[in-house]
Amino acid sequence: MTHDSGIPSLVALGGGHGLSATLRAARLVADHVTAVVTVADDGGSSGRLRRELGILPPGDLRMALCALAAEDDEKALLTRLFQHRYGGTGALAGHAVGNLVFAGLWELLGDPVDALDAVGSILGVTGRVLPMSPVALDIAAEVVGLEADPRVVRTIIGQVAVATTPGSVRRVTLIPAAPPAAEGVVEAITEADLVVLGPGSWFTSVIPNVLVPEIATALKRTAATKALVLNLAPQPGETAGFSAEQHLHVLRQHAPEVDIDVLLVDPRMPLSATEREHLERAAAGLGARVMTAEIAKTAEDGTMRPVHDPALLASALADSVR
Repeated sequence: MTHDSGIPSLVALGGGHGLSATLRAARLVADHVTAVVTVADDGGSSGRLRRELGILPPGDLRMALCALAAEDDEKALLTRLFQHRYGGTGALAGHAVGNLVFAGLWELLGDPVDALDAVGSILGVTGRVLPMSPVALDIAAEVVGLEADPRVVRTIIGQVAVATTPGSVRRVTLIPAAPPAAEGVVEAITEADLVVLGPGSWFTSVIPNVLVPEIATALKRTAATKALVLNLAPQPGETAGFSAEQHLHVLRQHAPEVDIDVLLVDPRMPLSATEREHLERAAAGLGARVMTAEIAKTAEDGTMRPVHDPALLASALADSVR
């Protein structure tokens, strides 16, 4: 299937709901989509399977596969099944069916990438889903504001702990440090026409990608257009109180060698003229131009909060390459 947009190959990096939003947009405008998924989740079903079976946390991988799944009736039912969580109070309670299928295929095939490709085949996935690294990772964060003395820095370990800390995250590192990239990731980034970072949890989904040395080097060397999709609002726990520009400073601090070409911002982000000026200056520091585009709509769950809209985001991604 060829799209009018002229994006032959798109790579999206991240995790969780943010990556799913990007993938649902990407499939509308790219001929081939590769998702590169963070593998540091240690909560819920993913955390349990990771600890019990010694596998990569499957939750974000499952969500990425489901975002790229075929949409005919048969595949739509399978996708719903993969996202379904068991109820009850027994050993299966809370596990997503897709997490268990991935775990089983990994045991059968002996390789996480082979298992992901097999699930992709079952779901009729457009493109490919790859783990960021073949090694399950932990996130360690330097956090201030947890002690009476605001200068005291404490280290918090674990994605769930970092995402829910009441303090302010200053910096994150990966355990183990400098992990390898998974097979196929560097090649995908190198050959891409568009690479998309964000939206998503800044410290636990977006930043971890650039802390993998081979990924950072591939991002530096690729001829692809690199787009950064800014979150619609600061995230409680991770980036509460952050200005839009602070997100960019944090990215630069963690990945000094990675430049960005386009920064995508939705007009409903509440930016004053001064904040806009600061954001444009911070973007220029990354080599990026700020592109304001309608990429969000109001959620239909009654909360009135803005959420990224696949069709609008797809259109903006296509424009970012032009």
